[in-house]
Amino acid sequence: MAAQRCAPSRWPLPALLLLALGSAGAAGAQWSGQGTTPHLQLIFLGRCAEYLALLSPQLRDKNCTAIWEAFQAVLDKDPCSVFPSDYDLFINLSRHSIPRDKSLFWENNEHLVTSYAENTRRLMPVRDVLYGRTVDLLSWCRQKNASGLDYQSCPTSEDCEDNAVDSFWKRASMQYAEDSSGVIHVMLNGSEPSGAYPVKGFFADFEIPYFQKDKITRIEIWVMHEIGGPKLESCGEGSVKILEDRLKEMGFQYSCIDDYLPVKLLKCVDHSAHPDCTLNSINA
Repeated sequence: MAAQRCAPSRWPLPALLLLALGSAGAAGAQWSGQGTTPHLQLIFLGRCAEYLALLSPQLRDKNCTAIWEAFQAVLDKDPCSVFPSDYDLFINLSRHSIPRDKSLFWENNEHLVTSYAENTRRLMPVRDVLYGRTVDLLSWCRQKNASGLDYQSCPTSEDCEDNAVDSFWKRASMQYAEDSSGVIHVMLNGSEPSGAYPVKGFFADFEIPYFQKDKITRIEIWVMHEIGGPKLESCGEGSVKILEDRLKEMGFQYSCIDDYLPVKLLKCVDHSAHPDCTLNSINA
């Protein structure tokens, strides 16, 4: 058989190099999650310093370097063998009191929670306490079979349960719930197809069980619906009813409000012309 001659490539050399690098990166992506955030230490320390200097100067005795070193120690662990308890020292060094009546728990409402809390001015969700602020929206993990951080990919719950990021937020959620007091606010999404209250989730599994009943006056649930979106669940319905029944069985005083007006008004800032945001609709 005559030898086949390769046809000359129509791709320029720089494009071929980029394609090769991209293929190598994809092949090296071992996990389904985003890799370690570049400049992780700088971001962490910068956020810590900003929090202590500008947001909570009363915490200025906290040592950001020691807090980082406690966090860094966990980075040496196998990416699928990190447990919530591994963050105990980090949490103990960074935890602080949460103002009474200021706690805000949530499911499927991340951006709305951030907007309404307004950098702790109104409320203080877990991402706005020091230990949450330092790593919010960041990703981190060690390489699987080598030292050093993995910048290509990190495991999520789809890959393994005991991954570094999920275990962190489990531990942070436990502490946040334990330190919350007074009126507890809970924001749920009544337009979420899978249900406003996930019966298996961070709030259900790592926050509610850690509430300190003697410190809590009552729990106020806000079931928010998307502007113009479906109202799939409301107070007393579906998974919200499951939550209400659970709180009642646990002996908590609670109330439930559909489309809590101050939060709805905030949502309407971006939808001012929508019928759901007319004065008649808001007052209904």
